[in-house]
Amino acid sequence: MRGDCDNICSTKQSLPFHFLPPLLPLYTTLLMLFNEKILKRVVECKMKREREAMQKSECHGGVQLRNRGADNCDQRTSSSIQIKHRTAVQQGKSSSSTSSPESARKFHPRPSDKLNPKTINPFGEQSRAPSAFAAIYSKGGIPCRLVHGSVKHRLQWECPPENLPFDPLLITLAEGLRETKHPYTFVSKEGFRELLLVQGAPEKAVPLLPRLVPVLKAALVHLDDDVFARGLNALVQLSVVVGPSLNDHLKHLLTSLSKRLRDKKFKEPITSALQKLEQHGGSGSLIIIKSKIPTYCSICC
Repeated sequence: MRGDCDNICSTKQSLPFHFLPPLLPLYTTLLMLFNEKILKRVVECKMKREREAMQKSECHGGVQLRNRGADNCDQRTSSSIQIKHRTAVQQGKSSSSTSSPESARKFHPRPSDKLNPKTINPFGEQSRAPSAFAAIYSKGGIPCRLVHGSVKHRLQWECPPENLPFDPLLITLAEGLRETKHPYTFVSKEGFRELLLVQGAPEKAVPLLPRLVPVLKAALVHLDDDVFARGLNALVQLSVVVGPSLNDHLKHLLTSLSKRLRDKKFKEPITSALQKLEQHGGSGSLIIIKSKIPTYCSICC
């Protein structure tokens, strides 16, 4: 195009003057086309530069997003690795604890474990102060000792039980019914039973009823089921010995029995105990039992 323009210019210089007017429109048109082509080229170059700049910015943003995603992925991977490590350590601890001999004994108890319940370690650290019964027993205040047999345990008295004073020995044994550890549980339960079996027990036990009943009531309101069962058996044993003398104190003991009747596993033993209380207490005991436990059915019916 530039060559055409040069030719035209050279033609303009070489041609005579009378040829110029017809060529002016052609020259003007060619100049306009040339300017438009240059302008279009400039616009295209500008647009191309803008597109390249936009592509570069998009590529930079994508790289940043990919880097952020990689960082998040790394964080998630590291956290998941830590969680897996913690669970593996916990599983290892649980498996080691279950594989230990002590855990095996817990899951597979031996037959002799029934005769050897958890005992007190005199050399171990005590978490709390010993109870009154435990303190008296450790000082030798109860004149008997536990003999471990091959089949069952028994008590060996230092002197015949009939020669022992019931005050305060019988009350101390009744307080021991609330114990939850061996050998206190066995000594208190068996000692209370054997002491009431001696000759002359009614005459010795009746004067102690005002002090015995609150102690038995404390065992009957205890939250531990074994303590309640021992208190219930001791109440029946006392009723057999003292007979109707217990009727004056019976109303203080029946409230806890009525509450425990709601428990299905104690319904039958409590009903049996009430029948024995009625049997040894006479007609007066039936009136007291009915006033506290209206649903009770008499053995005479």
